Amino acid sequence: MKILRNCSWLVAGLMLCGCSPLMKGSIDTFKAAVQGVQPLQITDADVQAVPYAQIKVTTRSSEGVMARLREESDLQYWVASGKQVLITRNGLVERTVGLPPNLESSRFVGPSPFKQGLQHIADGTTSTRQIDIYDGERVGLTVQSRFRRKGLETVNILDKPYVLQRIDEDIEIPALGFSGTNRFWVRTDDGVILQSEQYVTPEILLQIVHLRPNWERTR
Repeated sequence: MKILRNCSWLVAGLMLCGCSPLMKGSIDTFKAAVQGVQPLQITDADVQAVPYAQIKVTTRSSEGVMARLREESDLQYWVASGKQVLITRNGLVERTVGLPPNLESSRFVGPSPFKQGLQHIADGTTSTRQIDIYDGERVGLTVQSRFRRKGLETVNILDKPYVLQRIDEDIEIPALGFSGTNRFWVRTDDGVILQSEQYVTPEILLQIVHLRPNWERTR
């Protein structure tokens, strides 16, 4: 219930503070998901005009921009003007609102490799977490994962190159017969994830790009 209240507060705050053309684009693109949309044309000037850290979020059929309006301990709340919300912890999405079927919660069984920092993770490391999906009775689903260290890759964000460590996470949800691969591009000095591709549920694959890497907290 506390998270729900926080989400409501964030959405209300975003609507009151007004939206730049960039933020207004997020509501249009996410609403157009059933028809599909053209990629957003975002410039550095667009991003600098909004006084918040921002991420670009892409699904298979939509694209939008979300602003970080709140931080609570190691939780980050990202909100779009269309009332979609992502809650992340150490770069991993732990809850979604407005992107059904929504991820209700996520929790690790044992230490979180994301909290420890993926830049330090050894090849072949395994972990287990449980997730709840707000759809039917898909509660307490076990997600088994194995991490693979890939090479350094250059990622361009708003035409600026960043040399990042790529870490792949092969995941399985045995109860649903699902398997897939999450990909994370990590700063080697502090472990901040600047770009990722994450299955938040078996139906929803999100690509997340941090549009203001210099605003991200160092570990």
